[in-house]
Amino acid sequence: MGKGRLVVFLLFSCLWLVSAFHVCDPERYSQMGLDMSKFAFCDKSLPFNVRAKDLVNSMTLVEKALQLGNQAGGVPRLGLPLYEWWSEALHGVSKTGPGVFFNNTVPGATNFPIVLLSTASFNETLWKTIGQVVSTEARAMHNLGMAGLTFWSPNVNVIRDPRWGRIQETPGEDPYTVGRYAVNFVRGLQDVEGHETADDPNSRPLKVSSCCKHYTAYDVDNWNGVDRFHFDAQVTEQDMVETFLRPFEMCVKEGDVNSVMCSFNKINGIPSCADPKLLSQTIRGDWGLHGYIVSDCDSIEVMYDDNKWLNGVQEEQVASAMKAGLDMDCGVYYQNWTVASVEKGKMRETDIDKALINNYVTLLRLGYFDGAPGYDSLGKDDVCSKDHIELAREAARQGIVLLKNDNVLPLTPAKFDKIALVGPHANATDAMTGNYAGIPCNSVSPLMAISGIVKSVDYEVGCQDVSCNNDTMLFPAMEAARKADATIIFVGIDNDYESEGHDRYGLHLPGYQTQLINQVAIASSGPVVMVMMCAGGIDISFAQNNPNIHAIVWAGYPGEQGGPAIADVLFGDYNPGGRLPITWYKANYTDAVPMTSMQLRPNDELGYPGRTYKFFNGSTVYPFGYGLSYTQFSYNLVSAKQSLLVKLGRLQHCHDDLDYVPDVFMPPCRSVLVDDMKCEDVVDMEVQVSNTGARDGSDVVMVYSRPPTHILGMPQKQVIGFQRVFVRAGETETAKFSLNACKSFGVVDKAAYLVLPSGTHTIEVGSGSGSGSASADGSFTIPFSVDLQKEFV
Repeated sequence: MGKGRLVVFLLFSCLWLVSAFHVCDPERYSQMGLDMSKFAFCDKSLPFNVRAKDLVNSMTLVEKALQLGNQAGGVPRLGLPLYEWWSEALHGVSKTGPGVFFNNTVPGATNFPIVLLSTASFNETLWKTIGQVVSTEARAMHNLGMAGLTFWSPNVNVIRDPRWGRIQETPGEDPYTVGRYAVNFVRGLQDVEGHETADDPNSRPLKVSSCCKHYTAYDVDNWNGVDRFHFDAQVTEQDMVETFLRPFEMCVKEGDVNSVMCSFNKINGIPSCADPKLLSQTIRGDWGLHGYIVSDCDSIEVMYDDNKWLNGVQEEQVASAMKAGLDMDCGVYYQNWTVASVEKGKMRETDIDKALINNYVTLLRLGYFDGAPGYDSLGKDDVCSKDHIELAREAARQGIVLLKNDNVLPLTPAKFDKIALVGPHANATDAMTGNYAGIPCNSVSPLMAISGIVKSVDYEVGCQDVSCNNDTMLFPAMEAARKADATIIFVGIDNDYESEGHDRYGLHLPGYQTQLINQVAIASSGPVVMVMMCAGGIDISFAQNNPNIHAIVWAGYPGEQGGPAIADVLFGDYNPGGRLPITWYKANYTDAVPMTSMQLRPNDELGYPGRTYKFFNGSTVYPFGYGLSYTQFSYNLVSAKQSLLVKLGRLQHCHDDLDYVPDVFMPPCRSVLVDDMKCEDVVDMEVQVSNTGARDGSDVVMVYSRPPTHILGMPQKQVIGFQRVFVRAGETETAKFSLNACKSFGVVDKAAYLVLPSGTHTIEVGSGSGSGSASADGSFTIPFSVDLQKEFV
């Protein structure tokens, strides 16, 4: 290609910087001196897979290799521009990754609360709506040349250990809840109205492309000399199926996510990005992915530099990853080494062809080649709109969790002439935005918000920052509390303590923060409210049990509208209804088990406790699902099926691999493989939720199942459904649940089979304010009998 034509190509490669760009624009080809009609991949009458195959078949091997990285190099002679695949949108369009940038045209994007806080709302409609808003802003920025169309979000790793630095990015410790978040957020990002399903899913148009990551068993970043680049996660197949794989399976099968990202770590000795069982066999084969698989950035380089995988031979490494089913390398190893790998006979060129076809079908579905008329008109006015900013505030309000209230909250502004705001997070803005954030539209700190509500505010930081390395600022904070009518203490941690690459070593507040809280509480002349900003749980037993601290609120990292959202809750404009999506352990938990132990069930031999609410039976600071309200709710069961008879056919066999407590009755047919069942049986249940208090409010109705008590090694209970229900004071609403019997009562046995056990299961219905058993909050349990009958010949 001559220099003149190359200049024109580069100009039109960057045309999307100023307008909605699409590859197959006749005028664009004409100005490059090319005849678009000669390129079948621009023929809109052909199916996407045919067009993608034609494009790939038109390339040389060298050209193909250059398209395999996150920065796909383009092919000038075909009119194919470069494309940057790496953009992020975890809780708003992010500045992480080279695919997004901000400037004077779009200086920021709506910054929603961290994922963990949004999850605490337990509101599936909210999760999907956030995804829709984020994708609208992403598409608008793409039209302005400031973002790509492929966003590597969400993070759906299950939280196994409270020390993990990336807890804020994920939807919690319950696999089902994580999966439901993934399904809704992905649908919000990807779905084009009217095209939610299709006979050929690979032809279904996409608003933007989403990616569920990091696959899988990844939750160690940098702890005690062990980092994610070298960590070999030793995981049982039972834990893989039951916990680590389930959210990804739901994301692919129910969310129809377009992409999955494999993680850095090894799993049982094999790098996840080079494991054919995990990639091609499971993601694409068993689950039916419609899209592409991408590596976490530089994962193949990590195989070479850190793991010496396959004796440290680059051609072998890229071949093993490609043949395992990895379509794209976020990095340059594919681009640098695939040609040599093919030439040395380590892999076939057709392996590259299949990968590139998967990638380009994605771009065709996004309208990158043909345009997207429904979205091409989006522009700067669709970013940081008033409605989007209000949704960020509402998301934070819905997620905020009331942990303690000695009849102090909500505060009435007219009763307090002066309020003291103390602590390192009282004027937080950057800390509120969390990890993987973009540039917010307009961050409003708690100090700014509360100053607009009450007559007078006295602000003292108390600590220079969250490290709180000295006590020199404590006395002014105590004096402010002594002179004020009420005191609000804002404490916690930030990205320096918990984020990517930063795992924690303990569960205490840093430095002198505990001393700050206790001394301010003693000095205060009025009620004391403590607001926690953190993601992972912190042992605040001292404050929980301190009569001088009258209320505690968890606000996570609440996003750019965190200040107004917190104020809405504290001063009664919003009744909190959030529930903790993780267990808050006591500090000694970290002494009992190393972070690198992957096992979920207790290890009696080593004295390790269980992990998550499903297997941990020790005392906690706050349990999973906990949260209070300014009103009271009661439950009444309207209807529920309480038994299921399953008559097994000739080809359905009793599965007897479950272990029972010695000397108890064992059913003749202990269980049946779920894969051998049609799984059409549904348990319909209606629960009336009555607001018996004086304030309107929302309650989260949590539904758990408990397996038959005599089966060994099973979860104590597991979430099978939830609904957030708004109920006006003195009124009643009905929550309806349709529980699939296989999914709700199935368990994973030690051989990693998903089975439906015979016997009496228990359905537990409750809010997060009680223990989950029958209690004053109206929680209750229902016995549910599963009878498996097999005619034995």
